[in-house]
Amino acid sequence: MLDKTGIAKRIAQELQDGWYVNLGIGIPTLVANYVPDNITVEFQSENGILGMGPFPYDGEEDADLINAGKQTVTLQPGASVFDSATSFAMIRGNHVQLTVLGAMEVAQNGDIANWKIPGKMVKGMGGAMDLVASAENIIVAMMHTNKKGESKLLPSCSLPLTGVKCVTRIITNLAALEIKDGAFHLLERAPGVSVEEIKAATAGKLVVEGDIPEMIID
Repeated sequence: MLDKTGIAKRIAQELQDGWYVNLGIGIPTLVANYVPDNITVEFQSENGILGMGPFPYDGEEDADLINAGKQTVTLQPGASVFDSATSFAMIRGNHVQLTVLGAMEVAQNGDIANWKIPGKMVKGMGGAMDLVASAENIIVAMMHTNKKGESKLLPSCSLPLTGVKCVTRIITNLAALEIKDGAFHLLERAPGVSVEEIKAATAGKLVVEGDIPEMIID
């Protein structure tokens, strides 16, 4: 199985040269640390950064430079900082090619639920609502099952939705999957994970075609 770092490294393989990319809170923020050397991407943070870099080394943190998850970050040469209104104008104006988000549930038709935590008071779904409605591609980074061992890839979401029919790919600790034609299509399996294990951990419709390759994680 992949750990959180492994999931981030696999998602980094999905990046394309010249893309503007928004990283959500949690595992997605790690992706900025693993951008392939042969491409250039611009990371956008909804709290007002364009050109966000990787996490700083210990002792080099700047408390005034944070991402949307309030983690200290760095800036790439030529980066910009601006207000939230400008940030969301970029997002709502379809200027972000890829959004990477965490999720509590994803449905086989591409619905995502990632804001309402059962039993906890929350302020609302926040910027995720705009991100899932506006990005050209949405990749979900998450564990395949919850702490009880129950699948988070479902026929339909049981939690309040953040977006409808918007997720394109999912990278979990077990697999890489694409959502199309109302089903989860298995693309790759994590190192050491069998197709049977993925089937057992997936409650939604899973399509397995041919020999499924194992991920290559540097």
